[in-house]
Amino acid sequence: MSRHPEVKWAQRSDKLYITIELPDANNPKVKLEPDGKFTFSATTGQEQTLYELDFYLYDRVNAEESKISVGLRNIICIVKKEENKWWKQLLKSEAKRLPFLKVDWDKWVDEDEEKDDKLPPAGQDMDFGGMDFSKLGMGDDDDDLDISDEHDDDADDQEPPAEDDQVVEVPIEESKNEAHIEEGESGKGKAV
Repeated sequence: MSRHPEVKWAQRSDKLYITIELPDANNPKVKLEPDGKFTFSATTGQEQTLYELDFYLYDRVNAEESKISVGLRNIICIVKKEENKWWKQLLKSEAKRLPFLKVDWDKWVDEDEEKDDKLPPAGQDMDFGGMDFSKLGMGDDDDDLDISDEHDDDADDQEPPAEDDQVVEVPIEESKNEAHIEEGESGKGKAV
């Protein structure tokens, strides 16, 4: 009798991510047909326990452009959809939910957030215009740090602020308020 491995899935408009969680899989076989039939089999462990999957995906797929990667802990399938559209579910059958099938929240992106997913990762779209960071005095090896008791700065030793510095005192109750979100020029919110 065969068992079912844990399967996680996520989608984009043009592809599916199907991850089969099966550490140390021996002889994994994955078959994907254009009509959406997905089959998988592998053995694992000293007893050579058989694990199998056999189901129909919600719609047709492009089996030739799909990719499969077999790793030590899992098998990752990137399945190219035949049509670029969002599916309402992974499987064609609505009869019952399969207990081994779960959403992959690490890869999941909502349909309305997909366009944001195509932006470059944070920091890669910044232009520093040839700025030389070595002149900013950060990480300079010429400065010797002396960490000893005679150089400790106590709160009593600090100078009071100059008259032209603005000092704002906030009562404790007001400082515990939650941060609120302001929408910037980019349309993304920032905590204030």
